[in-house]
Order: sequence, then structure tokens, then C-alpha cells
Amino acid sequence: MARIALVTRGFMASLDERLCLESMGHKVALHADLARALDNILNDPPDLLMLEKGLAEGVELDIIRSLKENLQLAFLPILLVVERMELAVGLDWDAYAVDDILSAKATVEEVIARVELALARMRRVADNNPLTKLPGNSSILKTIQGVLDAGAPMAVGYVDIDNFKPYNDRYGFSRGDEVIRMLARILVNVVDEAAGEDGFVGHVGGDDFVFVVPLEAAERVCRETIRNFDRLIPLFLDEPDLEAGCFVAADRRGNRCEFPLTSVSIAVVVNADGRYSHYGEVAAVAAQLKKKVKAETGSAYLVDRRVADNGPPPA
Repeated sequence: MARIALVTRGFMASLDERLCLESMGHKVALHADLARALDNILNDPPDLLMLEKGLAEGVELDIIRSLKENLQLAFLPILLVVERMELAVGLDWDAYAVDDILSAKATVEEVIARVELALARMRRVADNNPLTKLPGNSSILKTIQGVLDAGAPMAVGYVDIDNFKPYNDRYGFSRGDEVIRMLARILVNVVDEAAGEDGFVGHVGGDDFVFVVPLEAAERVCRETIRNFDRLIPLFLDEPDLEAGCFVAADRRGNRCEFPLTSVSIAVVVNADGRYSHYGEVAAVAAQLKKKVKAETGSAYLVDRRVADNGPPPA
């Protein structure tokens, strides 16, 4: 089942037409107001967007561009609904960075076929995490290897949440998912502000994330991520736990233990002067750095600074 956002004032506006899509197992959210629809898309990304051209002349291009440049929504399929006359005139497809078009006169059968095709194409080319919509493992490895092959001086950050398993045991998977989505939003915003199109954020799975940014942006991303996470995490903790400064949950052996309040750890591997040639080397150094940084109390980050003297990776 896919969640489809339909932004239109007329196309498939009748309930019967939308029911045909829903009969295929999809859930359709109809929006007539473009600004309000954009808020909903950013806060709760759908699996596919159908956007009618001409709803807000001069603005829709900016909206499409901003969605495609958004680190979390870059893989969101966008189907542009256009009048046949506009196809005859021709559109600038470099400017309209959409994934497919639909005629405003399209039959329901054609709409269903185009939607299914777009979703199948998305599944083939993207491995987005279903919880955060961020690129998954294949995209992460491809991005890191691409950076190494290019010889670009970049930083690869590995991010995870401290004491997340006991948090899930204490508060339940639903609130755990909310914390993961909160961290995803923080990383996307911070990396976008610090690195723009030169940045990348991926979701390995569970509470593990990866970001790639230029070297000069690495520490800013770490500091801002921790600052925002520490500011927001109290909203996901109960007052008694906040007052106690810890919470009680079962450890991996099932024993009841006190755990420090949830925090975030970031290990940053620096690639400069061709130090690494394979993403496996980066992952191995990151694992060593993570052991060190997670031994710190509270949120912390550690950047591997032993590039200049070509010293060994941390033990």
C-alpha cells in the first residue's frame, strides 16, 4: 500500500475516481491548498505526489525543486498533471524535475498504471528506509564509495542513539520510532544548512544513521545535531525519569537496571589525502571510534584527527 498525496482542484476530485486507487490498496490524501499540502508533505512524507500544474503559477517550480533537493524527499516520485495543450507547446523538463506526467484527461485505468509504474520504479532505484524515507544501505555504501573514488576530502559521520534498546523496552516501539524520526529530521536539517547539496544523510536501520559532508562542515554538524537532540529528547521522556536523571529497564540479559537518559553519539571518519580506498575501511575505523565516543557520558562526538600525521586508526 502506498500513501499518495494528490494536490489538485479538479483532477480525480471525485470520490469514485479516488476509490479506484484505494481499491488497489493505496491511501489517497486530497489537497486543494498547495501551501498546506507542502506542510503536510514535509511533516509526514507520502510515498508519491501527484501535483496539478497551474495551482500556483511561478511557485510550483520552486516547490518541485525544493522537494527534489530535500535530503529526505529526493526519491519521492512526483507525477505532474498537465493539460494536453501544454504538452503540445512543450515544457522545460530540466526545470520541471518530475518523474512522470499525467494528462488531465487521463482515464482512471491510465492513472492506476502510471502510479504503479512510478512506485515500482522507486522501489528499483531507491532503498529508502520505510520509517524515515531516508536512503538506506545501498545508497549509503554507494555514496561513501563515490566520495572515496573521487578522492574528495570529506567526513563520514556515524550517528546512533545511546541506550536506545532499553528506551524501547521502557517506552515502547511507537515512542522509539518517534525518537528515530526526530533524529532523522534533525540530521536532514542540520546537514542541509551546513553542506547543502554537498551533504548526504542515510538511515542504516534502527537507530543508526550516516551523514557525509565536506570536512569543514563536520564539527558544525556534530555540534548542532547534539544541541538539537539534547533540546528535544526531554519531550520524549516522562517527568519522573527526567527528575531522576535515569530510567529503569531490562538489560540484554533481562536484568532490571538503571540507564542514563537517552543521548546521541557521533563518530566521524575523515577522508583526506587518499587515506581510504574502500568503504569497508571507513566502516571499520568508525566502529572503533564509536566504542570510544559511546564510553562518554551524555551526548558526544569524536572526529578522527589522525589524518595529518598519517597515524594508525584509533585502537
